[in-house]
Amino acid sequence: MEKKFVSIGKETVAYLDEGRGDVVLMLHGNMSSSVHYGPLIERLQDKYRCIAPDLRGFGDSSYNQRFDTMDELARDVKLLLDALEIDSVYLVGWSNGGGVGLKLCAMYPEKVKKFFSIEGASHKGYPLFRKDEKFQSTTEPYATKDEMAGDPMQVAPMLRVFEGKDAAMMAAVWDATIYTVGKPSREQSELWIAETLKQRNLVDLDWSLATLNMSDVFTPYGQGDGSIHNITCPVALTMGDKDVVVPAYMVMENYQALGDLATLLPYENCGHSPMVDCPDRMARDVAAFFAG
Repeated sequence: MEKKFVSIGKETVAYLDEGRGDVVLMLHGNMSSSVHYGPLIERLQDKYRCIAPDLRGFGDSSYNQRFDTMDELARDVKLLLDALEIDSVYLVGWSNGGGVGLKLCAMYPEKVKKFFSIEGASHKGYPLFRKDEKFQSTTEPYATKDEMAGDPMQVAPMLRVFEGKDAAMMAAVWDATIYTVGKPSREQSELWIAETLKQRNLVDLDWSLATLNMSDVFTPYGQGDGSIHNITCPVALTMGDKDVVVPAYMVMENYQALGDLATLLPYENCGHSPMVDCPDRMARDVAAFFAG
C-alpha cells in the first residue's frame, strides 16, 4: 500500500486508497496513522474502496497550522472528501478517530451513511487533569495547552519519546496499553511504531480530546454544545472488555446518548486494538453493519 497526497487548502493530506466499490473512510486514533488500518483494509478491499487518511500532524500529512478542536479535524476530513469528489461514505473511526467521526457525523450529516466506531472516544471527551505533588490526578482541568504540555505523567514524557524518536519506549507503551491481549508480528510492530513516531501534534490532540463535549451538560472543561443530537445516521460501537485506554463507561456514554441510532457490539477478550485482537470478527461486523 502506497500513500497518495491531495491538497485541502493550507494542508496536504496523505492517504491510502485501496479497492473498489462504495467508499469506506477510516479515521485513525492518537499515536497512529492510516497504516494501522492495514489489517482491516486487507479484509475489506475486495468489497469496498477503502480510504484511510493521515489526520493533520500525523503520519505523512502536513502540519502547517496547529488546531484546538476536533471540529477542525472533522473539517479537514470533509475537505478531503470534497477534493476527492466523494459525496458520502461509510465511516470507520478508531479511538480518537471515533471522536473525529462523531464530529463529522454531527457537522456534515449528509456525508456519512453509517458510522462504525472502534473503541471510540466519548462524545464528552477524554479529560486530562492536573497532577498533585505525588503525581496523582486531581479533578482540576488545565487552563491552557501550554499547561497541559507540562503534564508530568501523561503528556511531557510522551513528548520526550516523540522528540527523541524513541522506538523502543514507544513500543513498550503500546505493549502496556494497546496490546493487552494480542500482539502484532514483529514486522507489523516496526512499521506501526515508525508511523506513530511521525506524529507532531500531541499537545493539540490531547487538548482537543479533553475539551470535546458534544453533550448537553458541563464537564470540567466546559458546557457541551449539544451537537450529539445532530447525528442522524446509524452508529455501531465496539466495546472491548480488556480495553484500558477507552474504558467501557465512555462507550456507554455514546450508546446512551445516541439512543435508537446506536448498536452496541461487546467484544470479549479484546483490548484497544481489535485490528490485532480479533481482525476477522471486526471485518465481518463492519461489512455486515454497512450492508444491513
